[in-house]
This record gives sequence, structure tokens and C-alpha cells, in this order.
Amino acid sequence: MTAETLTIFAILSVLLLSGMWIGLSLLLAATVTLAVFRSIPLEKLLPQYAWNILTTQELLALPMFILMGELLFRTHLSRQLFKGLAPWAGLLPGRLVHVNVIGCTIFAAISGSSAATTQVVGRMSLAELSRRGYSRDIAIGSLAGGGNVGFLIPPSNIMIIYGVLADVSILQLFTAGFLPGFMLAGSFMGWVMLHSWLRPGLVPPAEQDLRLMS
Repeated sequence: MTAETLTIFAILSVLLLSGMWIGLSLLLAATVTLAVFRSIPLEKLLPQYAWNILTTQELLALPMFILMGELLFRTHLSRQLFKGLAPWAGLLPGRLVHVNVIGCTIFAAISGSSAATTQVVGRMSLAELSRRGYSRDIAIGSLAGGGNVGFLIPPSNIMIIYGVLADVSILQLFTAGFLPGFMLAGSFMGWVMLHSWLRPGLVPPAEQDLRLMS
């Protein structure tokens, strides 16, 4: 390993172990390493680089996706859409647990944020699934897995940020993430079906009323 690699690894380890935020630790480790091993004007380069990134046109989409996720969270639109999923999900093994995965997939394609998706779906589903007798383990597990779909399914906020930082086409990133995102959602649904079949106690007996929301 080179001296640069050892230095940045040592600085990063110390900063992370001290409890500093990951993003700030990466910034400080890279800055110190550049200052020690490179003779470049950091006081001019870093502000210019940060300004160029923050003023990129592609980043204008992020506030709109965040606003969309907030609207879904504050209004009854998400609740109505969620209620429509329950009867269809009730036909599959594992029944209403699939609403977590399907709901996360749909909301991820609307809001672009995994955090907002998990918050919206989890707020509506966890209490109701627990009340109906579903195991909290499989309910939380399906929500945690389904929430990660938002990283892949367009319009993903993470893809937009990565495309800007890495100078990669955001359209190509969206195209590349579409199929893997839905494959991941299908895999989570397959896990729910298999898990509920192997452990029937996780899911209560068939219900007459499949409406998730009364």
C-alpha cells in the first residue's frame, strides 16, 4: 500500500471512530491527504468544485421529488392508493405483508426517496398489520427490504446525486436501475411467500375483509 492510501485510511478510521459524520469524515480525509501529498491550491479548488456541483441543473429535480413525497405523506392520496393494493395482495401467500413491498415500489417511483417511501408506507401499514395478527418481525422485515427499492427505481434521488458527482448520464442511470429495481421488489415478494409458507405462524388465518384500512 502506498503512503497516500495508508494516510487516508488512518485519518478516515480516526474520524469515524470519533463519531464524526461519514460525509464530513470523507471530506476531511480527502482534503488533508491532498494538502499533504499534492501541491495544488485547495483554498481555490474546493470552493470552485463545490459551487459547480451545487449549481448543476440536474439537482433542481431533487426539491420537487422531496415535495412530492411530502405531499403523499400529508394527504389522503397515498392512503387511497394503499387501500387499493390490499385486495390484490391478499390473494398471494403472505397476503397483506405484500402491501409493504408493492406500496414501497409504487411510492419509490413517485417520490424518489427511500426514506420518504419507508416513512409513508410504514406509518400506514405496521399498526394495521399488527392489529390483524401479522408477526411484527415479517412486517418490519418486508418494510425494511421494500424501502431499499427506492435506491434503484427511477426517479431515485441517490442516482441523481451520483450522476452529478460522477459526471454520468442520469438518464442512463435511470434506465439501468429500472429492471434491477423491479427484480429486487419481486425477490422481496418471493421471500415473503416462502417465509410465510415455511413459518405459517407469522401470518394469521385468511381474513374475510382484506381492506387494510377501515
